[in-house]
Amino acid sequence: MLAPAASAAASASAAASASASAEEPRFTWPLHPRPQLVRGFDPPVTDYGPGHRGVDLAAADGQQTLSAGTGYVVFAGTIAGRGVVSIDHDGGLRTTYEPLVPQVAAGDQVYSGQVIGTVTAGHPECAVAVCLHWGVRRGLEYLDPLPLVRETTRLRLKPWDPG
Repeated sequence: MLAPAASAAASASAAASASASAEEPRFTWPLHPRPQLVRGFDPPVTDYGPGHRGVDLAAADGQQTLSAGTGYVVFAGTIAGRGVVSIDHDGGLRTTYEPLVPQVAAGDQVYSGQVIGTVTAGHPECAVAVCLHWGVRRGLEYLDPLPLVRETTRLRLKPWDPG
């Protein structure tokens, strides 16, 4: 049995976790139509250890890359010979997209679903010819972007005959 102080601390911690997940921003897919997952998230055990700090999504060369959410572009340029775009979102989240040809610049405000660039071949760790590496992090912690994707369901109303 937990001491009252420990029990209160555990309850506060659980409430904070529930509140943080309830406020979690929801993203849309950065490619349309919904892409095939080529390689999933594999977080490193240590800060500088091996892992896969995002997901690889199958794409076509020249396919439009979309901002997964509303935010501000903090980087759009080349790193290690590959085009990269990074966007800061509410909740302290940052999404990163590569390799692509950026169509936005640092400082630009972008909206969910807005074109930010076009995918190019050049992600050597990908198992298919062309893919988009999509990552999300909060501060220095890398997150799996897939649970943050809001699945959209189309509702269709059918004629109703009450008689």
